[in-house]
Amino acid sequence: MLFKRREFIQTGSLASASLMLPKFLKAFENKQLVPPGNKVMVVIQFSGGNDGLNTVIPINNDIYYKERPRLGIPAANALSLTSDAGLNPALTAFKELYDNGNLSILNSVGYPNPDRSHFRSMDIWQSASNANEYVSTGWVGRYLDAQCKGCDKPTQAVEIDDMLSLALKGNSQKGLAFTDPRRLYSSSNENFYKEISNHHEQSEAAVDYLYKTMRDTISSAKYIFEQSKLRPSAQTYPSTKLAANLKTIASLIMSDINTKVYYVSLGSFDTHINQAAQQTRLFTELNDAIKAFTADLKKNNRFDDVLIMTFSEFGRRVSQNASNGTDHGTANNMFFIGGNLKQKGLINAMPNLGDLNSGDLKHQVDFKAVYATLLHNWLNADDETILGKKYPYLDFV
Repeated sequence: MLFKRREFIQTGSLASASLMLPKFLKAFENKQLVPPGNKVMVVIQFSGGNDGLNTVIPINNDIYYKERPRLGIPAANALSLTSDAGLNPALTAFKELYDNGNLSILNSVGYPNPDRSHFRSMDIWQSASNANEYVSTGWVGRYLDAQCKGCDKPTQAVEIDDMLSLALKGNSQKGLAFTDPRRLYSSSNENFYKEISNHHEQSEAAVDYLYKTMRDTISSAKYIFEQSKLRPSAQTYPSTKLAANLKTIASLIMSDINTKVYYVSLGSFDTHINQAAQQTRLFTELNDAIKAFTADLKKNNRFDDVLIMTFSEFGRRVSQNASNGTDHGTANNMFFIGGNLKQKGLINAMPNLGDLNSGDLKHQVDFKAVYATLLHNWLNADDETILGKKYPYLDFV
């Protein structure tokens, strides 16, 4: 039974899922318990370019209100953090995390010579490259490459999505993308796929690779599904996509699977028009999902071992536009949530609105230094090898 490349790729959803299977996933078929203290990172990507100034609000800055006469959030409505900073009113759970010492905020994060294209800037963030470099691997993918050289216990990264992001693609290893372990398992057990796998004959290399990854998916889907059932979350989550994704992640974190990095997205934050309503809707979804997720982790004694990081490909311009929105900008803020933070609250100064670059914020922190810190301090990895350069470590973890 011989299939051509085009026919094979068109056989259904399992084909796209199997392309994303890391070769080392079969190593997990021998059950190994995750020891206490196993560090896990959850990355939440704000797709579309979130407006950082209406996220962490400079409530005591006249320039902010002058440049945003209709869009600026009044100080009285913001959730007060300090005399100079407040949170977006929709982020009540983040305010509670801040008050409890479980939230860190890093301002003015970006990179030199910023690009205002969604696709290009997201590639830069996901690949951890410079603005003038084009790299086909991601920073998490290269982490997988580095950790699996001669190691006896491979690690894994999982993206809760239909497609695998560049961030999780390495040279030799890749993360796995799926939305529902049960659906992946059900698809893998369809007779159609098993018949293809059992009757494959040698053919061109590219098609052989597709067959191999499909066979690996079939053998591994049951394992992932069984892990997700080991300790299913009993926490009540909102009926939103992000909440469902975080509930899946919570069940896996509480299981015996040795997954170190989880990756999810929320968007779109591309708020050129009527920003206030769109950002409020997205932040409400984020806020309620994070509230349930962190409560779940705390209840199961995993909060200290989990670090949640948020990022967006760029921020927005300081001035509002004529459509009650904001256009593509540059530097932005990042959130870090967890029970084991070393620096809590506002890590650095609020953005300097009096010193702009053609109406845009100047970055003060290179995002690759953030990645270096996470890789070295949290994931215990060789950040210099993964990032290709030594970056200074920060102190939040």
